[in-house]
Amino acid sequence: MASHRKPRTSVLASPAGRRTAAGLTTAALASVTLLSQSANAAPRAPKPAVEEVQKKVDDLYHQAEVATQKYNAAKERADAQRDKVDDLLDASAERAEKMNESRRKLGTFASAQYRTGGMNPTAQLMFAKDPQQFVDRNHLMERLTGRQKQAVSDYQEQQSAAARQRAEATDSLERLQKSQASLKESKRSVQDKLSEARQLLSRLTAQEKARLAELERQKEEAAKRRAAEEARKQQERERQRQHDGDGSTGGGSAGGSTGDSTSTAKGEKALAFARSQIGKPYVWGATGPTSYDCSGLTQAAWKAAGVDLPRTTWDQVKVGERVATKDLKPGDLVFFYDDISHVGMYLGNGKMVHAPKPGANVREESIYYMPIYGSVRPG
Repeated sequence: MASHRKPRTSVLASPAGRRTAAGLTTAALASVTLLSQSANAAPRAPKPAVEEVQKKVDDLYHQAEVATQKYNAAKERADAQRDKVDDLLDASAERAEKMNESRRKLGTFASAQYRTGGMNPTAQLMFAKDPQQFVDRNHLMERLTGRQKQAVSDYQEQQSAAARQRAEATDSLERLQKSQASLKESKRSVQDKLSEARQLLSRLTAQEKARLAELERQKEEAAKRRAAEEARKQQERERQRQHDGDGSTGGGSAGGSTGDSTSTAKGEKALAFARSQIGKPYVWGATGPTSYDCSGLTQAAWKAAGVDLPRTTWDQVKVGERVATKDLKPGDLVFFYDDISHVGMYLGNGKMVHAPKPGANVREESIYYMPIYGSVRPG
């Protein structure tokens, strides 16, 4: 007897089977796609360590400060050039008035000559009532001729001077445009550096920001310790100088101290002004009275003491007497970095008052927080 097998039912034959197969196929395709994308995608760059971010941000702030000094220099040039152009325009207006006056005189003489008809001396003698009238009229005409010549000479001189002034004004306007272009470029550079620094900081987590704050605190503490150590050495040198000044006689009068703690009256006045600005915000390009950048603060402080300093750190470092770090007195200017892009005012005991950087206020800080370039004593 023949056996009859039940025919196999295909999985795909039933609707449920078809749905299951379709689901498996879709899942397989999705897996293949994900694997393909993973293989083709570039590996994500590792997130920089907080220490790297700190170094990068510090570097960007430093670059921004260099750009700020360039901005300050360009603004100073632009302001000076604008004043010169204004003076030239005022002078040109005065010159135009003088030219108009010379032109009026020439017109008067031309009218007089037209009325007399330009008669020759013989005709004038014939028409004169008496010889004396002829002599008087002839003398007047000679004087008139001399004044005419002077008027022509004056007019020509005014014309020549006006042409020179126009050329000078044109040149000054071109210089002003170049200064304004440089000003715009420096401003954009500062903004770009600060924007990049803000972006780096904004990507940090709360934990990373706390770590960054701790690194800053450690850096400040190290600078404070260095300042305290240098202050101790400075006091030892001062005591030694006083001892040497007393001599071997053991006399009681030292005759007044010439050590580092003594400052000039101007230096004290400048320092008092700088300290009164503590707490005001750093704003690049600012010169007070509500905010400052580093050189804006030192310029304003010494101006309060009656000393006019240039606007930029690069020019301020050239003013006054150069001073060694160990011989600093309150009020002296301390400059930082090889590019001389930052300045503070010495307070004493290894500390200074300065406008540090964007986001910070005018404050006291160790001069060893940044690499020292050199120092000067204005006044």
